[in-house]
Amino acid sequence: MAEPALRLTGVTKRFGPLVAVDDVSFQVARGEIHALLGENGAGKTTLMNILFGRYLADAGEIEAFGR
Repeated sequence: MAEPALRLTGVTKRFGPLVAVDDVSFQVARGEIHALLGENGAGKTTLMNILFGRYLADAGEIEAFGR
């Protein structure tokens, strides 16, 4: 099985007492297309900001192309 292009394991982000993203884990294989869906305030934008490097996760690991 090929190494995933993106792997998140236990990613969490807090803003003070507010937990914006809580223990998110998933992986995406090369060539796959996914959608991030959820209600308002569910943490979609915060998760994308973590992936883009705008925010640092408070916990968990992120690997992109094995790094």
